Order: sequence, then C-alpha cells, then structure tokens
Amino acid sequence: MFNQYLVLLLLSSTLAHAEDTGVFPNAASVAEMHDANPSDALLYQLKESMVKVSSTVKNGGHGYGTGIAISKDHVVTNCHVLQDSNGMSITKWGEAFAPVAMIADWEHDICIMRFEWANLKPVQMGDSETLRYEQPIISISMPGDSPAPYVTLGKIKALYPFDGANVMRASAAFAIGASGSPVFDYDGKLIAISTLKSPGQKAYFYNMPVKWVKELLTKPEIPLYQASNSPFWDAPDEARPFFMRVVLPYQNGHWAELKTVAQSWLSQEPNSTEALYYLGVAEENLGNAKVANEYYQQVLKQHPNHPATLMALGLMANKAGNQTEVDKTHIALKAIDSALDEEFIEALKSH
Repeated sequence: MFNQYLVLLLLSSTLAHAEDTGVFPNAASVAEMHDANPSDALLYQLKESMVKVSSTVKNGGHGYGTGIAISKDHVVTNCHVLQDSNGMSITKWGEAFAPVAMIADWEHDICIMRFEWANLKPVQMGDSETLRYEQPIISISMPGDSPAPYVTLGKIKALYPFDGANVMRASAAFAIGASGSPVFDYDGKLIAISTLKSPGQKAYFYNMPVKWVKELLTKPEIPLYQASNSPFWDAPDEARPFFMRVVLPYQNGHWAELKTVAQSWLSQEPNSTEALYYLGVAEENLGNAKVANEYYQQVLKQHPNHPATLMALGLMANKAGNQTEVDKTHIALKAIDSALDEEFIEALKSH
C-alpha cells in the first residue's frame, strides 16, 4: 500500500547541494529566463514523441500514465505506472505496442521500456544538473484517459540535491495519469520526469532528474512483470528526504516541528540552502526575527538571488516600516522575474 503522505499521480485503478554557480539566477542568466513562450512548432514537435502508457494489474484493474520516447525503441515513464502489472503497452497515434524488455530503477521511480517496430521519434535529453531557480520549463502530459497531450508552462521553484542529482520542484501542475510525463527546457531538451505531488491545494510538484534516466540506460535489462520495490518517496516519514519532510509542517504552520526537521536537515547537509531557508521561516514564525534574519542572510550569502528568501526579508522589512528595503526587494525580484514581484505585491497586501 502506498503511503498517503504524498499523493502519487498513480496509474489509478480506473486507473546538490545547490551549486553556487549553477542553480540560482545571476545577472548573466536573467535575460535568457525572460524568453518568449515556446513556439507552437516546438510544442508540436515535442508532442510527436509522447505516448500513452497503459497497464493492467493482477486484480483486473486498468491504469494510465504518460511516456516519452528517448530513442526509436525506448520509452521512459515512472515505475509506479507499471507496478504490479501483468500487461503493459503504449499507444502512439492510436496504434498499440507491447514492450519486449525493460530497465528499472525502482528506488528513483524511473523505468525504461524497450520496443520493436514502434519506430518512435525520440527527444533530445538535456542536463538536469545545470538548471536554475525560476528557469522556465515546459510540462507535457496525457492525464487520465486523454488521447491528446496537454501542455503546461511553469518555473523551477526549487532544486534538491539527492542521490547525486537534483530533484526538481516546479510550478507546473499535473494530474492523475500524468505520471511519467516529460519536462523540457525552452530548447526542447528533456530535463525531468514528472512523478508525484504533495497533498492539498498548495501542492508541491516533484520531477525526477534526467540524469537518472541517462544512468539507467547503462544498466542491464530485466524481465517484464518481475517483482518490484518501493520508491524512495514511499518510505516511512523519518526515512524520506528532508525536502519532503518539511512540506506538511511548513504548509500547516507547525513551526516548532518545521524547526526540528530543518535543524536535522542542516546537521546532515551543512551547506543546504533550503535547510537554512526553512529554519529562517520557522524562527520568524516562532517570533525570533533576529535569528530568522541570520538564517536568511546565510542563504543570501550563498545565493544572493534566492527568491523566497528575498521575499521573506522584504515582508519583514515592510512589517518593520523599512520602505527602503521593501523598494530594494521589488528591484531584486523584478530582475529575476516580474511575476515574482507581482507575487510580492500580493503578499504585502495580505501582511
């Protein structure tokens, strides 16, 4: 039984440490982040590589997921889409194909199916280790039993170092049946695979890095329909990554609990920008503004353009009546993305 803490985009039964130079926007990268939306021609081209993944399970139920071709013979999707399956296939423009073999990384929830005669049109794989906060992304999925791809544009909101790669949190939402859907940069290169979300209306959407897909291609094939293992996100709460464990106390306003989790995070990853940020949030809401400011300043010392920290400090300055610092926050956020400043303006109204 999958743990209920994270709401997985399952086949329903009807169904890096953040590197100082690579993850946060700087003056040289701001302009490229403000590129126009991707062209219709690019989106059409990417959709041609999409497939619908179907699965039957041992109890007779059916489920759906999304897949993306990474070679003329290979499709990547989430392993949980295929878990406990006794039959699987892909559909391309109405024509169904069954896999002849697969490669599985159950721990990271990445599975690659191999086909014969499908003659798929592959996408180009990018680099998930050079991504940046607030970088625009393209998410394309085939939710539910929809036969047509659905495009959502979004931004990278966080990058979490985990098992030698960066798990991506993005603003692009996805729905049931979208598990395994691809995420692209604005050059049309595959950078991640959409996998799961946290509970609630303010859900966090997590995407597995393409680095794990590339690594999996070097592994041996396994027989179809063999027993599977659970992914890392389905572990007991105390064994999950810290970036998952902070979500519920943060969103539910359980500040003492958030502080405890973030402290443990920082003790294990002393250079974690996100651990410092959540400690700042916890201390601020526990009434320790001076300590919160110290944590926020540590974040900015590592990464001067950390959007959430800039916004938190701007709100603190507004509360203290420091209009000069509020104005500086507007300037800093606009330089990263004008949408962030709009978000800051709305936050000011509610504080």
